[in-house]
Formats: sequence, C-alpha cells, structure tokens
Amino acid sequence: MAETHAETALIFQPKPARPAPAAASGPVAWMRRNLFSDVPNALMTLLGGYILFVVVGAVLDWAVFGAVWSAESRRECLDAVGRAGACWPGVAEWLPNMIYGLYPKELVWRVNLGFLTLLLWIAPLFMPRVVSKVNIGVSAVLLFPFLASYWFHGGEMGLLWRVFVAAGIWGFVWVWATALSEQFAGRPIGQTLLAALGAEDAADADQRRILRIAAALLYVAALALTLAWRLEEVGTRLWGGLFLTLVISGIGITFSLPAGILLALGRRSDMPVISMLSTAFIELFRSVPLITILFMFNTMMPLFMPEGTDVNQLLRAIVAVCFFAAAYMAEVIRGGLQAIPRGQYEAASSLGLGYWRSTQLIVMPQALRIMIPAIVGNFIGLFKDTTLVSIIGLFDLMSMARAVGEDTKWLGLFIEPFFVVAMIYFVFCFAMSSYSIGLEKKLAQGRDRG
Repeated sequence: MAETHAETALIFQPKPARPAPAAASGPVAWMRRNLFSDVPNALMTLLGGYILFVVVGAVLDWAVFGAVWSAESRRECLDAVGRAGACWPGVAEWLPNMIYGLYPKELVWRVNLGFLTLLLWIAPLFMPRVVSKVNIGVSAVLLFPFLASYWFHGGEMGLLWRVFVAAGIWGFVWVWATALSEQFAGRPIGQTLLAALGAEDAADADQRRILRIAAALLYVAALALTLAWRLEEVGTRLWGGLFLTLVISGIGITFSLPAGILLALGRRSDMPVISMLSTAFIELFRSVPLITILFMFNTMMPLFMPEGTDVNQLLRAIVAVCFFAAAYMAEVIRGGLQAIPRGQYEAASSLGLGYWRSTQLIVMPQALRIMIPAIVGNFIGLFKDTTLVSIIGLFDLMSMARAVGEDTKWLGLFIEPFFVVAMIYFVFCFAMSSYSIGLEKKLAQGRDRG
C-alpha cells in the first residue's frame, strides 16, 4: 500500500518549468516583435538604421577620427585639417571657464565642495531603509542654500547670516545621523542617541529634554564654527558657466514646486481675495515671455526701489526666474488637482479630515503622482530657459561657449564649444527624464509597468 502511494505521488509530482522557446524570448524575439513585426515596420527599421549609421559616422569622423587634439591656435587647426575636423584644444583651454566662469581658479574647490555637499545631502533619499525622506528633502530645500551661498560667495557675515549658515551645518549633520541610524540600526536617530547616552529607560519628558539639549549643543558647535570661519569673498560678477546655470536653474526648480502648489491651491480656494490674487499672479507671469520678465527685473526694478538701494543683478535674475517658473508650475499642479475624482474629497471628509489634512494626506500626493511627467517636463524646460540670462549680462554656459570663439587665439571657434554645451544639456536633461520615468514606474502611474 505504501508503495502504491509513493508511485502515485511520483506520478502527480509537478515537473520543473521549462525555459521559454528561443523564438519567444531573448534579443532575437524582441527584435522580431518590435523592429520586424511586419513589412512597413521592417522598412522603417532599416531606414532608421541607415540614417543613424550615416549621422553617427559623420559625427565620429568629425569629432574623433579627423579632429585635431593638439594645437596652439585655431590657425594651426585649419592648417592641419581645415574645417573637416574638430579643433578641441581651444575647448580644452576654455573648459574651466565654461564650467566655473571667471571664478578664481584657486577657489573653485569651494564650488566643488558645495555641489558635493548637495549630493551627499540627498544621497539618503536613495537608501532603501531610510524612512525620514520627506524631512531630509525639506531640509535640503530650506537649509542647504544658506550653507552653499556662503561657500560660493564668502566674505563677511552678519550675525543673522551666521545663524542661517550654522543651521545649514546642523541640518547636514542631522541628515546623515538620521540616515545612518535608520539604514543600519533600523530605528530613529532619537532612539539611537538615547541608547548611546544610556537614557532609554528614562521618562518621556526626560528623553525629550535630553534630545533638545543634544540638538542645542550641536547647533552651538555649528555656530561656533561659523564664527571662526573666514572665506574670501567672490562677487557674483565672477560667477558663470555651468556653475551659474546650475545655481539659477536649481533655485528656480526648488522654489517653483512648493510655490506652484500654494498658488494652485490659492487659485482653487473658496476665498475670493486669495483666489483673485493667485489667479492674477499666475496669469500675469504666464502671459509674458521670460525674456521680458528678465528685462523688467533687470532694468525697471531698480527704478521702483528706494534711492541708493542696489539689488544684486544675479538676485534679480533669480527672482524673475522663480516667479516665472512658479506660475507655470501652478497650472501643472492645478491640472493634477482637477484630475482627482470628487469621491476622494468626499472620502476624506467622511474620515473627519479637514481641508489641510485631506490635501496633505490624500489629494496632493495623488495629484503629484499623476503630474510627474508634466512636472519634470517643466523642470527640464526651466533648466534650458536659463540660457536667456545671457541677454542681461550674466555669463552662463552659453555665454562662455560664445566667448571661446571671440578669443583672439581661437577666433571663429564656435561649433566645437556649442557641441560640448549640447552634450552637457543632453546629459542633465536625459538624467532628469530617466529619473522621472523610473519614479513613474515605481509609483505604478505610467502605462508601461514592465
């Protein structure tokens, strides 16, 4: 009887799954399904491949194989290959200026340190076990600019500015303490600190007091550091290149999202004054080109200021870009809010949530997820639109690329610098677009969820 049961179990034992046929999976199957599924598709694939082969081949022949890599002037490049190949020595000589503008070469480490700090600040956002990502992101938006502004500009600091810079140092330390505690210890930084001090068993009031004292001591140490910290001043007139482009676009992108959310909520508000003011702001800045707004803020704004008041030119450009970007972002967010079904609002009300709680917990997260492609598209457009600041005398990346061809040694060298600029813009825009697609798939909002 036992043998019969064993034979039956052996007969009905599931067989291991076999691999899919070669014709249904793998690169060949993908090509057959996507590139050669029918005759028109195959013809378009062959035509596209031919165009790609010709274009890429011509670019490589001009930029790599037929290029000049060592020369003292553009005349030597023309004598060597004429206009058939690229002249890269001029670009290499001007590359530091294309990145940092006229920033003193011995001080560019401050710019590098500032952007490295930003990367380290947002790195915990990509750690899987870190749960305080919202707080870390908010701290980067609110505190990092104070720290970075002193590194980039330097000079004498008033007491109030030292307080803000110290807050930036305190925030950076708090971010990494929080990230390490949650990533490796699996608990909030407060519990880790209490455990290190042997105060885990203390009363709740005592624990809160200990944590407040520890935070205050850390801030006092950061403030003492700023009091002993002296950096040489570098005026904004020396800022330029990719550095200036990232500063203007970064501040504009950072400001536009929260400001756009507030403006969108204000435009949909039931309070007439709030709705009217928000609508007027949005329509005013959306109805005027950015170039006009830059001219207005650069030339007209000082006329409305008290006599003797001098507003930094870079600050004027940043304010103009921020206002323009916030108006466009407000309409994007409003579109997302209108896409939320009425039932979501009613469900929030049935749970007893007020306006702000329902907006924060239910409505706004859904609206932002829906509008991820439009939001990132707005960011990409703003990043490229910052080239317009060159018309008001700021030497951004495009201006520095144009300056290469105006140098007497490299007079007329324009194609190569602008080719490099195009590649830089492509890398940054493609990175933002790829992150957007990944985030969209992660949140399961896109059509392609594979």
